[in-house]
Amino acid sequence: MIVVLKKNHPYYFLVLLLIFGCGRFSTTQKLSYNTDIRPILSDKCFKCHGPDEKQRKSDFRLDTKEGAYASLKNSPGKKGIVPGKPEFSEVFLRIKSHDKDYMMPSPESNLALSENEINLIELWIKQGAEYQDHWAFIKIKKPEVPSDGNDWATNEIDFFTYEKMNETGLNPSDREEPQKLLKRLTHDLTGLPPSIAQQDAFANSADDKAYEQVVDKLLNDKHYGEKMATMWMDLARYADSHGYQDDGLRTMWPWRDWVIHAFNENYDYKKFITWQLAGDLLPDKNKETILATGFNRNHKITQEGGVIDEEYRVQYVADRTNTFSKGLLAMTFECAKCHDHKYDPISQKDYYGTFAFFNQLNEKGLVGDISLGSLADPPYINITDEDKASLLSFLNKKDTADVRVMVMKDSSQQRKTYLLKRGQYDQPDFAVDYNLPKAILPYDTSKYEKNRLGLAKWMFDNDNPLTARVFVNLVWQEFFGRGIVRTTGDFGLQGDLPSHPELLDWLAADFREHGWNIKRLVKQIVMSSTYRQSSIVSKNSYEKDPENVFLSRGPRLRMSAEVLKDHILATSGLINLEIGGPSIKSYQPKGLWEAATSGRGQLATYVQDHGNALYRRGLYHFIKRTVPPPSMLIFDGSNRDQCEVTRSKTNTPLQALVMMNDPQVLEASRHFAQKLMQEKSGIEDKITFGFRSIVCRKPNKKEVAEIANYYNETKAKFNIEKANKILDIGESPKNKSDAIGTAAMMQTIQLLYNLEESSTR
Repeated sequence: MIVVLKKNHPYYFLVLLLIFGCGRFSTTQKLSYNTDIRPILSDKCFKCHGPDEKQRKSDFRLDTKEGAYASLKNSPGKKGIVPGKPEFSEVFLRIKSHDKDYMMPSPESNLALSENEINLIELWIKQGAEYQDHWAFIKIKKPEVPSDGNDWATNEIDFFTYEKMNETGLNPSDREEPQKLLKRLTHDLTGLPPSIAQQDAFANSADDKAYEQVVDKLLNDKHYGEKMATMWMDLARYADSHGYQDDGLRTMWPWRDWVIHAFNENYDYKKFITWQLAGDLLPDKNKETILATGFNRNHKITQEGGVIDEEYRVQYVADRTNTFSKGLLAMTFECAKCHDHKYDPISQKDYYGTFAFFNQLNEKGLVGDISLGSLADPPYINITDEDKASLLSFLNKKDTADVRVMVMKDSSQQRKTYLLKRGQYDQPDFAVDYNLPKAILPYDTSKYEKNRLGLAKWMFDNDNPLTARVFVNLVWQEFFGRGIVRTTGDFGLQGDLPSHPELLDWLAADFREHGWNIKRLVKQIVMSSTYRQSSIVSKNSYEKDPENVFLSRGPRLRMSAEVLKDHILATSGLINLEIGGPSIKSYQPKGLWEAATSGRGQLATYVQDHGNALYRRGLYHFIKRTVPPPSMLIFDGSNRDQCEVTRSKTNTPLQALVMMNDPQVLEASRHFAQKLMQEKSGIEDKITFGFRSIVCRKPNKKEVAEIANYYNETKAKFNIEKANKILDIGESPKNKSDAIGTAAMMQTIQLLYNLEESSTR
């Protein structure tokens, strides 16, 4: 029986395995080492026969063609793999064996290959056992755009996604309803909800031209930079405290203001990254380029007495190295700090070669005394009123005192970098030069300087296979909830394969060809028919693709912690839309800081802000690393301990408790209710207005009737004392002229905020 299946069909492997089970298989379908074989070997074999020389058994390698084809030292005349001949390939014979003294993996490893995996390896060897470079290390080449779009495609993205849907037996979903699409778009591009006026205007002219006009307007909105910056704060591990037990105050908000400014001004990605990595080393450097290097100083810093200075200094350099590798290259370099990487071609020497770029800072592991209130560890820059009035006019600096911001400045004397045995700060082995893994791109010192500026040039070399792919994937994740590569921070051998490899490469190549233009990339994504699909899940779509990997429906995602807070504040009318400036301390339960800190320094006690500062956007919430804002953390906000490129997605009872009890939610509900009750309109009109503001669509008659019934039932349960008590929540001005009616409306608004649809975009 001859079976020919398209490789990307979701049941391709299942059919192969069923055929194997019947003892028959077809060799007409060529297996791919990257797609079919490497994941098996990486999971089951590379631990003992992979890149890590110290852990390698019998000096036999399976991660390279040369190693796999070589004669075995301990078995003269035998080879690991003989292409075309599994019966003479020791690898196949051993994985097929049940002899505990001969079989591989050995029983002690607690690893085992399934019969299906063994059959796949047998077929691969029969087909010639061809090796390929890891997909992420192959130079980017722009693929041809598929031709079949079934008149559905809006731009090139859709041709790629349609092809994948077609191969998997899926069809695109209908276009999303105008109101729901507008809600998705405005939250994705600005983190804020559309007004009712915006909803009406878009609903009346929801064609492609009107949609594109809305997209362009939002991309030029000053709040676009804030939304994009929120993503970058996690990657850059931005926080307002140093971390560790004392966890003293730090001032890095001017760097955050710069990130917002850079996104709003559409700095191209090359400039955006080069300034952050090496703005202090540019020939035409200035205070703005130097401020951008604060990216490298966002790591934790100790101010506790008794620590070993060099131990912590090495930790800071390691943090910068790990952030660079994970955030910008999506590689797990940190696994090679103590030994050669067990899975990826990154040696310990490569790790410290990268470490060298960040090891030239004239810094100490311990600077200052927390009791003295030291806010910035050297090196730092002073930002003056003169700076604010000229080059750094984008800063929201109100205080006349200078602001100190930690930045990068290499020492005048080059510090030698040593490979550290087992990663221990006090066990230097031998000196290493600036270097990066050859498997990614050799570091040619005739092309790149031996410093961070050279590192930035290496990143943006046209032959670098990672830089464009990684950022495109990160941005894609912002709009679809998962990257084309699901493991956004790991493009290595243990990471997931791309769901749409050709689309990823096309986007990466196109992004690079068009000057690393971030707004252009974002516009491509949101203009696509793929993005504009309805999020309603059909039976066929759910059965074949429950996680929407193949994108046959629109993204349906709960708002992030910051966006959810902004949505509540914006719809209530409380929000303070001021851009930038120092972080603020909003409502939070008493005693959290006091119970979790050493009791020293400026942050020993939580001092809540008041007035308009309480209603600033979630991006500006003060983040103390040891005690992050609890309401944000409960909704999966990052504690900013380290670089994070993907937030966890949880559903817990605590989230419901926050929505029903948090003072910010209750105050927003009360404030919105007061506004509604002052309007000369009926209850149903008030409910309709509230519903449209919060849910961002028109309610139907049944919904209005049910909510009105809830309002009336709630109102009947209130007395004046109970109503006045609930209306006292929050610091914003109160109006108790119709206390019982307002309290009932407050509960009704809170009900709307608690609808699942309200917190979903």
